[in-house]
Amino acid sequence: MSTVRPEDAPAVVDPDYPIDPVPAHARKSLFSLAIVLLGFTFFTPTMLAGAQIGAAFDVTSLIWVLLLGSAVLGVYVAVIGGIGARTGLTTVMMCRYALGRRGAKLASLLLGGTQVGWYGVTVATLAGLTASALEWEGRATEIVLMLVGGALMGVTAYYGYKGMYALSVVSVPLMLVLAGWVTWRSLDEVGGWSGLSAVEPATTMPLATAVTIVVGTFASGGTQAPNWTRFARTPLSGFWACLVAFLIGELLMLGFGAIGAISFGEGDFVLVLYQLGLVGWGLVFLIANLWTTNDNTAYNFGVAGAEIADSRSKKPFVIGGVILGTLLAITGIYENLIQYLVWLGILIPPLGGVVIGDFVARWRRGMPENEALPDVEWRNIAVYVVAAFAAWWSSEAEWFIPPVVGVLVAVVGVLLVQRGRRPAPERVTA
Repeated sequence: MSTVRPEDAPAVVDPDYPIDPVPAHARKSLFSLAIVLLGFTFFTPTMLAGAQIGAAFDVTSLIWVLLLGSAVLGVYVAVIGGIGARTGLTTVMMCRYALGRRGAKLASLLLGGTQVGWYGVTVATLAGLTASALEWEGRATEIVLMLVGGALMGVTAYYGYKGMYALSVVSVPLMLVLAGWVTWRSLDEVGGWSGLSAVEPATTMPLATAVTIVVGTFASGGTQAPNWTRFARTPLSGFWACLVAFLIGELLMLGFGAIGAISFGEGDFVLVLYQLGLVGWGLVFLIANLWTTNDNTAYNFGVAGAEIADSRSKKPFVIGGVILGTLLAITGIYENLIQYLVWLGILIPPLGGVVIGDFVARWRRGMPENEALPDVEWRNIAVYVVAAFAAWWSSEAEWFIPPVVGVLVAVVGVLLVQRGRRPAPERVTA
């Protein structure tokens, strides 16, 4: 009887392929991708950002600001999402081609680290609002809720795409119906659109800052949209899934938050539900809303960790990130949310611009083998630094829109520094 030697046994492959191109048999439908990504963008802190912006503009201006911010985010994410579908790779793996094998570690730390921070923000939000609904008082109670919530929300990410899809396909329709109904009640509270239009802004905010906040809500998560669109059957499917989620989904969440804030003087949509006496439904909405985002967040830092360690399993890094994010929640990361969003809108989009520019310049006809990559692609790293500085200057000078400046400078800069280098030959990656 023959025996199988250990070295001949097939390697165990994570079904989410964290460092490999997704093969054709594992690709998903446009509907499946759109549902998972909508679950990601349906996020209570996005409503809080909408409320902050809504307090600074009249209704007509607010609509245009939210449309502009959502369009900037949606188009940017859709482009990089289409590239992810074309290559079959996660964002951090594409960064290996743009920044080199070791240079990509910088991107993994930046993208994975910011997602750990977001995980902490979400855990803190869940604990605080749950305690408020149930009238549980005391810091110790909130900490217990953070520990329980942080652990539970990491479960679906641990099981990967299938777990996230199963949760999102149930929660997304529920959230849409509930949010739509409460928005209608909010309009009724304030006297319809005419009453809403009569409300005067309570504060002021520069247009560039408002758009940067909108983009910042998903600057890090959107840049990592290829983590899901690499499962798309065609680049066009990846593009449209992102456009639906990051333009329409983002716009809805911002709008719900802004209308609730104007009508009830309350910036948090869940607290609007509580004011309407819907404590039970408020908790259902809260848990579904935050869980569908935070499992995607945990998935992001899981694949970033897998790239850093060159591991074919994301699971240990999901667990580690969940622990770290929960600790950040306990230490009070939620208190600095708006400034955090501004910095995300400055630092993250230029990285996506570098990936887009490098893909167009060199790899649009196929990706080379990992062995052919340099350790560090210094030219592209220099472009990223310049683009991030340009976005920061745009924010400080209140000139134009910082995330757009960062992306454009990055794309043009990479095309210039890579000018003359031939694109890779055609090679099917998945």
